[in-house]
Amino acid sequence: MYRELQTRLTAHVRDLLRRQYDIELPNIGVDQPPNSQFGEFALTFCFELAKKLRKPPRKIAEEVVAAMGSVPRFEKFEVAGAGYINARADREALAAGMLKVADRPKVRSEKILVEHTSINPNKAAHIGHLRNAILGDTFVRLLRHTGHPVDIQNYIDNTGVQVADVVVGFLQFEEIRTAERMKTRIAEVETQGRKRFDFYCWDLYAKVSQWYEKTEENKKIRLTTLHEIEHGGNEAAEMADLISTAVLRRHLETMERLDIRYDFLPRESEILSLRFWESAFAQLKEKGVLYLETAGKNKGCWVMKRAGSSDAPAEGPDEDAKVIVRSNGTVTYVGKDIAYHLWKFGSLGRDFGYRKFFRYPDGHEVWISAKDGEAEHPHFGGVAAIYNVIDTRQSDPQNNVVEAIRALGHTQQADHYTHFSYEMVALTPRCAIELGYEVSEAERLKAYIEVSGRKGFGVKADDLLDALIASAKKEVDSRHPQLADEERTDIATQIAIGALRYFMLKFTKTSVIAFDFRDALSFEGETGPYCQYAVVRATNIFRKAGFTPEDALRDAGGLREGLREDDIWDVWLAASKLSLTIEQCIATTEPAYLAKYAFQLAQLFNNFYHKHHILTEEDAQRKLFLLTTAAVARRELVRALRVLGIKVPDVM
Repeated sequence: MYRELQTRLTAHVRDLLRRQYDIELPNIGVDQPPNSQFGEFALTFCFELAKKLRKPPRKIAEEVVAAMGSVPRFEKFEVAGAGYINARADREALAAGMLKVADRPKVRSEKILVEHTSINPNKAAHIGHLRNAILGDTFVRLLRHTGHPVDIQNYIDNTGVQVADVVVGFLQFEEIRTAERMKTRIAEVETQGRKRFDFYCWDLYAKVSQWYEKTEENKKIRLTTLHEIEHGGNEAAEMADLISTAVLRRHLETMERLDIRYDFLPRESEILSLRFWESAFAQLKEKGVLYLETAGKNKGCWVMKRAGSSDAPAEGPDEDAKVIVRSNGTVTYVGKDIAYHLWKFGSLGRDFGYRKFFRYPDGHEVWISAKDGEAEHPHFGGVAAIYNVIDTRQSDPQNNVVEAIRALGHTQQADHYTHFSYEMVALTPRCAIELGYEVSEAERLKAYIEVSGRKGFGVKADDLLDALIASAKKEVDSRHPQLADEERTDIATQIAIGALRYFMLKFTKTSVIAFDFRDALSFEGETGPYCQYAVVRATNIFRKAGFTPEDALRDAGGLREGLREDDIWDVWLAASKLSLTIEQCIATTEPAYLAKYAFQLAQLFNNFYHKHHILTEEDAQRKLFLLTTAAVARRELVRALRVLGIKVPDVM
């Protein structure tokens, strides 16, 4: 409703400026006053018009207010300060509109592709991967909440150097030389060894990384193995496929614990075997995007001008050019990514084969790329917009892919290609100690400690989830010993996942996260459990009142009198801003705004709860109004948490 009012207001102002001053102002600046006592909107455009009209901003504001006339759902307009215009909404009209808010958005036609998670399938997922997956999954939920059809893709680099490292580990330390023996070994690890295969590979990856440092010959084995995997048709390539597939299944199971799902798993092996690059290479050469360097350090390479470099001709070779095809004929990561993204936009002229790979408990199928797939399959690719959730260290490669697509003439597609970047996740020293790691005195003084998969220092995603659930279970056990153990475990799981998801989302993407168990699980402060508890508290009010939230929303009364109280109006006003907040999250690719919104609404509701004693209110009309206020806050908080991927348990 707040968004609807803002749109109505800006349209009215735009029309007034056109009529009164013959000025077109596409963007009407709107802020929120620091206190609702001053109104619900603060218009700032008079400062922008001061130069054009050669008048003081306050004079313009006075003229505009005098000419505003009647605007539906607005009560009055006032000049404030040096040239602001404060707009006061009709509180009763806004509240009445909120009671009728529909939960079904208008369905849009253009499909959006969100690629996230994209973990190298060589070892268990870790805490850093969780930030990527949670950000991506939440962004999908934001888009779907607003009616966008979305394809969720998880790119699998199953032929890369990290997978090669694990293959080397099995070759060197376990003397496994054949795919058949590798298949047996995977089964042995997961049954006889009673250890998940992705966990086993975690330790093996760290071991082989240290082995490389011993001699140059060891490093050469790595390169030889990588080339065999990329070439395909040999035992190393088949071993890599078995390893990556087994690890990938564990990754999907891990993410399912967080209610994170996918539609399609495109693999690099098919990008290579189906010759996506050949099609892209032909287009890039034809359009002059790539050229063959004949001198300098990149002699013999196919290169392209790096994104952001000068267009002025350079004397001699461009040493800063981006290498796409090396002099030995191998294609770089960026080259393969260009081909992949041309496919995403439906501009490659080739397609994957598709086969079913994984089924979720509710029957939803995950498809995986294949050289020869099934005849009947969903359509993937050919989308209107792309969001790639990839950490900030990949900004340069991402920029080069966008520029290659633009240079090929796909300007509109390039404009709808978004690198959804984010910073890393580390551990607080306290958290590292709790997890059993040795932390030096110097490290104990740091704000955070970086994790390293190569050194084996980090937190496996499943270990983290298990530890959070166990910690939450202790709290639930102490509060609700009368409940069955299975029920207490379910409640603890919802609290733990809510805590983790909220913790990963409350920081802006550009912030480094220092994860800490106690901070994440706290029932107080800006945490997931705090927001969940506000909903539980509201639900308990209705349970004790013998009234449902739906009854309160349907039979609402006493709005005019009740909404005069500013503290109660603040709850309604905050609740009205969910749609606006979600639009802001999508426009800025920043889910942190929604996390902040949920916390602030929970805070306002809790303050309202402590100040107004709903259940003991003797005036029946006022009691109904207070229940309606609780119902509105509860409904919007549940919606916000649902988009954040956070469920609310029955009790806490």
